[in-house]
Amino acid sequence: MFPKRFSILSRLSSTLPPSSRRFPETLTSNAFAIRSLSSLGSLMSLGKSNVGVVTELDKWVEEGKKVKPVELKRIIRTLRSRGKDSNALEVSEWMYKSDIFKFSPSDHAVQLDLIGKVRGPDAAESYFNNISDKHKNEKTYGALLNCYVRKCMTDKSLSHIQTMKEKGYASTVLAYNDLMALYANLGQYEKVPDVLAEMKENGISPDNFSYRTCIISYGMRSDVNGMEKLLEEIRSQNNFEMDWKTYSVVAKYYLKAGLTDKAKDALKKLEDKLDKKQDAGYNYLISLYSSIGNKTEVLRFWELKKAACKKCLNKDYMAMLDALVKLGEMEEAKSLLKEWESCGNGYDFRVPNTVLIAFCERGLVEEAEALLEDIVTSGKTPKPNSWSILAAGYNDKEEMSKAAECMKKALSAYVGNVGWIPKPKLITSILGWLGDEGKVEDVETFVGLLKAVVPSDREMYHTLLKAYLREGKEVDGLLNSMKADGIYEDEETKHILRQS
Repeated sequence: MFPKRFSILSRLSSTLPPSSRRFPETLTSNAFAIRSLSSLGSLMSLGKSNVGVVTELDKWVEEGKKVKPVELKRIIRTLRSRGKDSNALEVSEWMYKSDIFKFSPSDHAVQLDLIGKVRGPDAAESYFNNISDKHKNEKTYGALLNCYVRKCMTDKSLSHIQTMKEKGYASTVLAYNDLMALYANLGQYEKVPDVLAEMKENGISPDNFSYRTCIISYGMRSDVNGMEKLLEEIRSQNNFEMDWKTYSVVAKYYLKAGLTDKAKDALKKLEDKLDKKQDAGYNYLISLYSSIGNKTEVLRFWELKKAACKKCLNKDYMAMLDALVKLGEMEEAKSLLKEWESCGNGYDFRVPNTVLIAFCERGLVEEAEALLEDIVTSGKTPKPNSWSILAAGYNDKEEMSKAAECMKKALSAYVGNVGWIPKPKLITSILGWLGDEGKVEDVETFVGLLKAVVPSDREMYHTLLKAYLREGKEVDGLLNSMKADGIYEDEETKHILRQS
């Protein structure tokens, strides 16, 4: 995969489904003794400690134990590699405030990048402005540029890189990679090759990320000729070697263009370049071979992965499940899901959701619901999205009573700020059916649950009005509530009232 700082670009180049991306595991109770700073970092990175970072570090110092900067930096690297940026920032800020040692420009750059990820670009900019001039160099300027690029802040990114050029800080491959990433993130793919050309004109040698980004720019525009010319240029360089990630992108866009033989050739080269300990590479191969429909290779790489890796993570199971359902091997997917449930990994509903979606896409919604009910019976509480998947499946089959019931369960499972919002089109469809056929008490329950997730709107009130009028209930109170919410009668409201 690409560096995490370019999340949108990574998504564009990824051959894996969105659900297979790594997210930090939920922290569980601390059942381990913290015997060293390294053990603290390891436990936190694995999600096996809910201990407060600052509290633990303060306690460590109070006990008279030594705190080595090199060990703290190792913890920060470990946490960042595991996607635990908030924890990494806590360690970095504690290290800075404790004055154990003087921060170098590189240390400031790391902290600035973490601030940008955790608190946003404005906070990162404020931190940058407070760094002394002697600590501002290509690394700190580059870290702030990363923050702007990550959020697709075009004006600030371009202005900042111009400042970097004026100060002589833009003569690095990273600065140009940032600019290419910006244009790719914005969907302005036609500008990426120009940046690569400028880079080479200025005597800066592109790296794999540079070429990979440019390959993506051609692939996204279905410009196979442009991509192949670039590949010829890369191959003509005696001192440059394409890595497996770049070959994975080449394979993906050959597949997109329907050039299966060329895609297979790229996949063979990917395998040759793959470090056997690079578990992400196996997931790419599994996903790409499933796109070709080659089950034999999918199974071969799954076995190779299990042999090479100490333990398959949730993201690995999601990649394999996605491959199996793509191949139409639903029974094998169900078997693998049972294997995952017994492997001891933290329970992540994105894993079974992969199978639920596949069943629903095939119209097998009842099987999907039976699978989810089995999970409930086992003592697990599904996330709203799991029930929402079933609701969408029943909606597609026009079994609206079941769709409404599943969405009601989804809304009931909602907990504030979990990042889930029901799909507007699905809600519109269910509200339309409830307004025409639902009982008043069912409509009131559904709308009440919905209001806890999204703000009240005209569509909710119109659904209630239709149900009330069908059953001969008084609507004056409902109209007053509607007005109190700042929603006034329009022509559709009047039309509904006239139909009574």
